[in-house]
Amino acid sequence: MDTLTRITRTVWHLPFPVGHVYLVALPDEGYAVVDTGVPGSATAVLDALAGLGGRPDQLRQIVLTHYHLDHMGAAADLVAATGARVLAGALEAPYIRGTAPAPAPEFTPAERTLHEGVMADLAAAGIPPLRPVEVDVELHDGDTLDGWPEPVRVLHVPGHTPGGIALYLPASRLLFSGDLIGTDPEGRRAVLGPFNVAREEAVASFRRLAALGADTVCVPHGVPLRGDARQILAAAAPDSDWR
Repeated sequence: MDTLTRITRTVWHLPFPVGHVYLVALPDEGYAVVDTGVPGSATAVLDALAGLGGRPDQLRQIVLTHYHLDHMGAAADLVAATGARVLAGALEAPYIRGTAPAPAPEFTPAERTLHEGVMADLAAAGIPPLRPVEVDVELHDGDTLDGWPEPVRVLHVPGHTPGGIALYLPASRLLFSGDLIGTDPEGRRAVLGPFNVAREEAVASFRRLAALGADTVCVPHGVPLRGDARQILAAAAPDSDWR
């Protein structure tokens, strides 16, 4: 894991080898996190919070873009340590709670090879088992989040998973994209995230997010897009990715 990087006045990027975490300062001296990394990441997230001057009890919200283990992995541990509320898409909630079996992705050949490599690396790293967690607030398309420093629009963006969400902050033109959008290691190219349950829906959701005109895109994999996001997204070709 690398060091915490400031994205805006109120948003920080905490990178991990798989599944980045974003911390957000709230006006009430609290904090939110968007996604939580793989199981076992809670200590690193709390250390990052402490680096910002925050105590565990100041973590108010855990927003999960979807149920995959590199996004909800540390949520149960963070709730136990902080008492934070968990927010997630309504259609995603049963998978996060562990009350319904999660649908499997439809892999392209390139995606299958990549997935096998990622899972082998995680197994070699000895990550703990994934633990379900209660969803306190079920979110829908068009909802807004309470308590953030500026208005936040919740977007239902199916395809990667059935109930995945993205968050858009129109005032600062900042987007938390979830896995619909990834970038290359240099942050010069945007790609459709792999491992989708419904590829055509995922491409449509990618295009919906690209059309927002965000200047900054906080991606879970790759390098956040800062300043030139609109041009990079306009040049993207999600239909041809991972074929």
